[in-house]
Amino acid sequence: MKSRSALFPSKLKKQEEDQVKEKKEVKTETTANGRIDKIIDKYQGDASALIQVLLEIQRENRWLPNEALKKVSNKLGVPLNQIQHIATFYKAFSLIPRGRHEVQICLGTACHVRGGPRILDRAEEILGIQAGQTTTDMEFTLETVNCLGCCALGPVMVVDGKYHGKIAPTEAEEVLKSCE
Repeated sequence: MKSRSALFPSKLKKQEEDQVKEKKEVKTETTANGRIDKIIDKYQGDASALIQVLLEIQRENRWLPNEALKKVSNKLGVPLNQIQHIATFYKAFSLIPRGRHEVQICLGTACHVRGGPRILDRAEEILGIQAGQTTTDMEFTLETVNCLGCCALGPVMVVDGKYHGKIAPTEAEEVLKSCE
């Protein structure tokens, strides 16, 4: 069983060296070039478009930084606590930075009995993180889901929206390596 450093040796060292720099850039990228302002202006400051605005900011940044939520609150005239309530209620939103690649492992009943937990164990081992975490190099976020609605394909792993059904633990390594 190979560790993440064995899978991605050339890139991992450079990514570890740039880790601090990347984390600082994540914050500054969120407001660079007024992208958040452009998203809000696209909806003409209409408070009824709040969820759409948040979805676009999330798509742009892979998360919802607090500074972006404050800006949305000010420009749309919606109280910050209401925006935070919405951002924490819907699973589509994240208030913490997410990796460039999103990995979801289904642990619904059908996937569970067909080996979903083994797929999760293998992904955690390969990436060096637990479910619900993001790698330090901001490349991968690993999550579990209760059902993806494709039980006949179980166990299922989804990487960046692409479904990998009837996957074996050994195939998880190949799928994750193909993301590089």
